[in-house]
Amino acid sequence: MKKLRSIKEINEKIAKGQVVVATAEEIISMVEEHGVEETARRVDVVTTGTFGPMCSSGAFINLGHTTPRMRMSKVYLNGVNAYAGIAAVDVFIGATEIPETDPANTNYPGEFNYGGAHVIEDLVNGKEVFLEASSYGTDCYPRRKLEKWITLDDVNEAYLFNPRNCYQNYNVAVNTSDKTIYTYMGILKPHLGNANYCSAGQLSPLLNDPLFKTIGIGTKIFLGGGIGYVAWYGTQHNPNVPRTDNGVPRTGAGTLALIGDLKQMNSRFLRGVSLLGYGVSLQVGVGVPIPVLSEEILRFAAVSDAGIMAPVVDYSEAYPQGTGGILGEVSYADLKSGKIIVQGKEVPTASLSSYPRAREIALELKSWIEKGDFTLTEPVASLPSADFPVQFSRENKQKEE
Repeated sequence: MKKLRSIKEINEKIAKGQVVVATAEEIISMVEEHGVEETARRVDVVTTGTFGPMCSSGAFINLGHTTPRMRMSKVYLNGVNAYAGIAAVDVFIGATEIPETDPANTNYPGEFNYGGAHVIEDLVNGKEVFLEASSYGTDCYPRRKLEKWITLDDVNEAYLFNPRNCYQNYNVAVNTSDKTIYTYMGILKPHLGNANYCSAGQLSPLLNDPLFKTIGIGTKIFLGGGIGYVAWYGTQHNPNVPRTDNGVPRTGAGTLALIGDLKQMNSRFLRGVSLLGYGVSLQVGVGVPIPVLSEEILRFAAVSDAGIMAPVVDYSEAYPQGTGGILGEVSYADLKSGKIIVQGKEVPTASLSSYPRAREIALELKSWIEKGDFTLTEPVASLPSADFPVQFSRENKQKEE
């Protein structure tokens, strides 16, 4: 892999106001017009973006010591349980946690109007949140009960820590049964009445660096409207999946564990969502910069929706029963057209993620870099990746020529 530039050299250009940045959407037309070699020579950084529900998310919060001191053993924030089995006043609130008083699916389909994700959004919005804490009491932590209203400004530290975000590709969900079902992929109508998907496709971070050539532990990113970092590979990270000739996974593959200061974030890019009949999730905005270190990296980043395939999965049987098997594959170009063909039937499509917001994130990150407000980091360690012999498609070779 012939190197064009280093991250250090890119940061020097950022400092001088000379950096050239393009979004993953913009780079597609640039490569079509100028070819890979010329575009790679011109462009230093490609920015990506995604905004969709990411259930495996939450926040660590240090609530601060009370007078007298208290070792909090049970904590509720607006009635939502926050895990307190860490230390005296440290808690973790998970995005999908719901109040104990929520009827959940006993009145099916449950509405799930409020949960941990909404608490996080309320805190980010500067709203007061009601804290209830109890303790068994100790000699060093004698207080047993606390009730008070708090805001994000009142706590010592609060940081988002998401064990599994930015899924690298994902299922297209359909329902072949004769009844409506309610899933984390949304409401699915019977008899292949609709198909839901959840990815920004050609803008999605890990689809633009499918073999983790530039994204690693320590990579600085846009997270929830503020600055975050890749902390580790995400849970269920599985790079060893079938791929296209261009190295793009044909199913769910890599994931990222992300961390960032909650006090920097805003609810335009971090929002609680309720999924009827399923539960609560957190809509997370993530943008990852991809340094154009070589022509190969740019080829990856120039992937278009037409070159990204996703599996169609039946969520009435195959998914819940874990039997495997798919009903076919479709491209993101097909999905974004508004309809796909499944088992000979035309099925309308809809996305749980927001492509316009993903575009906004990629453009915002581009602006930060161009203004000198955001520099790139060198990963301290690589993420587990597939040893995949990439053979770029004829379409990409023609664009290069």
